[in-house]
Amino acid sequence: MGNARVNPSVFLLLAIALLLLLLPSSAEGLVRVALKKLPLDGRRARGSSSRLGGGTPLKFRGFGIRGSVKDGSDPEIVGLNNYVNAQYYGEISIGTPPQKFAAIFDTGSSNLWVPSAKCFTSVACFFHSKYHSRRSSTYIENGKSAAIQYGSGAVAGFLSQDHVSVGDILVKDQIFIETTNEPGETFVAAHFDGILGLGFQEIAVENVVPLWYNMINQGLIQEPVFSFWLNRQSEDGDGGEIVFGGSDPKHYNGEHTYVPVTRKGYWQFDMGDVHINGKKIGFCSRACSAIADSGTSLIAGPTTAIAEINHQIGASGAVSLECKEVVAQYGQQIYDMLLAEIQPTRICSQIGVCTFDGNHAVGVGIESVVKAIEGTSSHGSNDVMCSACEMAVVWMQNKLKQNQTQEQVLNHINQLCGRLPSPVGDSSVDCGAISSMPIISFNIGGKTFNLTAEQYIVKLSEGSTAECISGFSALDVPPPRGPLWILGDVFMGVYHTEFDYGKLRVGFAKAA
Repeated sequence: MGNARVNPSVFLLLAIALLLLLLPSSAEGLVRVALKKLPLDGRRARGSSSRLGGGTPLKFRGFGIRGSVKDGSDPEIVGLNNYVNAQYYGEISIGTPPQKFAAIFDTGSSNLWVPSAKCFTSVACFFHSKYHSRRSSTYIENGKSAAIQYGSGAVAGFLSQDHVSVGDILVKDQIFIETTNEPGETFVAAHFDGILGLGFQEIAVENVVPLWYNMINQGLIQEPVFSFWLNRQSEDGDGGEIVFGGSDPKHYNGEHTYVPVTRKGYWQFDMGDVHINGKKIGFCSRACSAIADSGTSLIAGPTTAIAEINHQIGASGAVSLECKEVVAQYGQQIYDMLLAEIQPTRICSQIGVCTFDGNHAVGVGIESVVKAIEGTSSHGSNDVMCSACEMAVVWMQNKLKQNQTQEQVLNHINQLCGRLPSPVGDSSVDCGAISSMPIISFNIGGKTFNLTAEQYIVKLSEGSTAECISGFSALDVPPPRGPLWILGDVFMGVYHTEFDYGKLRVGFAKAA
C-alpha cells in the first residue's frame, strides 16, 4: 500500500503460490507473471510486515518478474515466488543492460523501490541486490528525496529514472525510489529486494506516476486491467500468476462479481456484513469499506470484529486486562443503558470512560488499544479504556439482539476480552481443531464469499510440531478512511481478483 501498513509479524505469514502456464488462444495479448512458492518455514514467517496508517496500506510479501522485451503481442510469463504463503515475489529488471531484482507486486502501494548501490549503512542492503545507476546507459538523474513509512519501519532514499522490464513489458523512463536507508530487521529477512506498487497515484510518494499507469500510457497492454490468480494448494513452489492486460478464463470459475472503487488510493470498495456460520457479526450494520491488497498476507479488520471471529474459531491472543476491567466496572451499567435504548455511541462518554466530541467518542479504534498494550500510546491508558468500552458496547448490542440473558451477555464479553489479539497481531489456533471451525463469509456486491477453516487458517509447520495461526488480524484504521477491512492473500488465494482501472472496479470469482 501507500505510506503506512498494518503490523509486520503477522503479515509475512501468508502468501500465495504460482504456476507457469501457456496462455490459451482466447487470452492472447495478455502478459503473464508466474508465481512461485517457497517451502513453509515457521521460524522466519513471523518477520512479516504491513502498513496502514496515516493513509497508507498493509503489506508484506514479495513478487518479482523475469523476462525480456518484445512487442507485447505474445503472452509472456513473469515469475513470482511465494514464501510461507505470505511473501510473493518475482523478478523485474531495471536499466540497460538489465539489473534484476526480486520484487513484491503490491496493490496496496503505488511506488516502485529497490535498494541503491549507495546504501552503505543499512544491514538489509548487504543481503539484497542493489541498483547501480552508473551501469545503465538509460539512467536519468532525479535526486529528489523520498521515503515510505511502514508499520514495521521505513525506507528512504531518492528518486531516479530508468527503463523497467516486467516480464516482456518494457516501461521506459519510469521514476522509482533508490533506497539508501532500510532500518530494522524486517527487510533483512525478506526474500524480496523491493516493492512494485499497483495502487493509484493518489497514494504515491512524491506523486510519482505508478509503473502500472505508464504501461497504459505507453500502450504496452491491450486493456487497463490486471488480475491475480493465487494457487495456495501447490506443494512444489509453483502456484499462480499475475496477468497484465486482462484475466485468463482458466484462472477462475463462473463470472466475476464486480464492485465499484469508492475511493482511489487503495483499491477500495464497499462491503456488507461478515458472517460466522451464516450469522451476522453485526459490525457492518451499514456498509463497511474494504480493500483488496495483494501485499498483505492475512485478512485484517477492526479489533471488535476480529476478536469476535477469533473467539468463534478458538484463537488465543493476549488477554486485555483493560477490557476485562471495563466489563467488571461498567458492564452492568452498559447493559442497562442499552436496554434503556440510550444511543450506543454516547454510552461510553456518559459513564465517563470516553470524551464525546459531538460525533463519536474520542479514542475510538483499536489503534489506541494496541499501542497502549505496547506502551506506546500517545494518549495514555484513557484511550485504552475508551476503546475497550466501545468494543464492549458493540459486543453487548449484538448479544442483546439474540435475546440472551444478562449473565450470558457479560460472560460472552469477558471471553471476547481474552480473544483480543496480541500487539503483533498473531492469534494461535489448535491445528487439530480445524475441521470443526466455522465458515467465515463476506458479503460483497450482494453475493456471499465463503472461507472454510482450511482456507483461513495458516499452517507454519506440519507434523507433530505443527503450528497454526488465525488468518484474521486486528487493524483499526481511524475515520475518515476507516474502519477498514483489508482482504489480503488469505482471501485472494480463494477468489481470483481482477483490478479494472478502465472501469474503476474490482471483481472476484472463485479461483480455478
